[in-house]
Amino acid sequence: MKKDRRQFLKNTSLAALSAITFPAMLKAELNSGSVSQAPANCNPTTQDYYGQGPFYTTNAPTIINNQLASVSEPGTRLIISGRVHNLDCSEYIAGAIIDIWHADDAGAYDNTGFNLRGKTTSNSQGFYLFETIYPGKYLNGSSYRPSHIHVKITPPGYPLLTTQLYFQGDSDIPGDAAASISSGLYDSTHRIVPVTTNSLGQKEATWDIVIDGNGTPLGIEEMRSTMGMIYKIYPNPFLDIIQINYGVFQEAKVSIQVFDIQGRLVANLEELNLKPEKFTAEWRPDPNIHPGHYFVALKINDVQVHYLKVIKES
Repeated sequence: MKKDRRQFLKNTSLAALSAITFPAMLKAELNSGSVSQAPANCNPTTQDYYGQGPFYTTNAPTIINNQLASVSEPGTRLIISGRVHNLDCSEYIAGAIIDIWHADDAGAYDNTGFNLRGKTTSNSQGFYLFETIYPGKYLNGSSYRPSHIHVKITPPGYPLLTTQLYFQGDSDIPGDAAASISSGLYDSTHRIVPVTTNSLGQKEATWDIVIDGNGTPLGIEEMRSTMGMIYKIYPNPFLDIIQINYGVFQEAKVSIQVFDIQGRLVANLEELNLKPEKFTAEWRPDPNIHPGHYFVALKINDVQVHYLKVIKES
């Protein structure tokens, strides 16, 4: 794509953009030149205390077009996405089967068919994404269970893990026997994820799955010695152009890559050797790029160190 390769990468000084708030980690890395000695947010995904619960149905169908919930399903739209990693986050895992089921907007499960039930698979870059609706609540004894999504994850050649995903700010989490556990085998701490609302009115949450398995190396030693991060992409969703703001912590070869939901590379900005600084990249998709979800990845010395999801509108 010649047009993609002509997109420019512009160095913007820290002083000129001092009015923009940096994440604390980015400030520290740019000031000190040092990096963390462990991957950020590498927390093994735990089992849920309630296991699969009473409403699991075998042989759920494959999710089509990332739509677990049909467009006519009542409720607030919710997009869940993330990446599947091995236990020390040194590899991403392609081909992990993710079996999903949850209650509808009224808190009821479909126990005769497969509504709000389906399977997806992490793509060639380890990414997954599905769109559904925010799960309703239902009584569990005398109290309501918090909104949750059931998940079974099966990495290629490794045992499956059964768990549940919860959402920050849910008032029923503290009183729930499973969601309130904060240590040990059933610790739910890192399965309670923040939810944001995009400009389309959809809820969005990111959940990276960390599970036992073999995958494709991310180059963890390289990540420890030279890293960076994407800290803002805007506008998102977008129509014709997005700006990608990122920081580089040590001198390195840097590029920005864009993947579609199938894991195919759709844009590759020219590689540049950059010093520790803050930078801005622009992506102007070719007119034949379809609307939908894409992953923008920061690549440093041939290692993907960070990614964010974007939505291209029609």
